[in-house]
Amino acid sequence: MRVKDIMSGDPICCAPATSLREVAEKMVAYDCGEIPVCDDAGKPLGVVTDRDIVCRLVAKGQNPLELNAEDCMSAPVVTTSPDMSLDDSARLMEQYQIRRLPVVDGGGVICGMVAQADVVRHGTRDHICEVMEHVSEPNTFASGVGGR
Repeated sequence: MRVKDIMSGDPICCAPATSLREVAEKMVAYDCGEIPVCDDAGKPLGVVTDRDIVCRLVAKGQNPLELNAEDCMSAPVVTTSPDMSLDDSARLMEQYQIRRLPVVDGGGVICGMVAQADVVRHGTRDHICEVMEHVSEPNTFASGVGGR
C-alpha cells in the first residue's frame, strides 16, 4: 500500500507569519493537531502542533497570542511522498517519533498528510503495535524550538 492510497489530501497550511491564534483556530475548525507551515510556493518549512504551542510556549510562560507560527514550529520538517510505501512512511514516524507526516509531490509542494491513525486503520496488527510503541516513547524534543 502507498501513502497516496490513505493520505488526506488538500491539507490546511499556514505561513510563518500566521498568528498562533489563527493556527489554533484552524486546528479547531479542521479537527487536527498539526498545521504545516509553508512558504509562498507551498513547500513546507516546518509544522506547528498543539503540543508545540503548549510545551514550547505556554509551559515557559510565553503568551501564544503574541506570537506567530515561526516562533514555535518544528523544523526541519520530515516529509513523505505519495508513492512511498506505508511501511516506509511508518518507519519515518518511528525513527523521528512523530505522529503525522506532510506529503510532498515531486516538486516539494505539500499535497497531503498521513497520520499515525492512517497506519492504525490500514496496517497489520504487528506493524501497528511497532509504530505506536516507537512513536510513543518519551522524548525531550517537544520542549525545544526546532526539535522534532
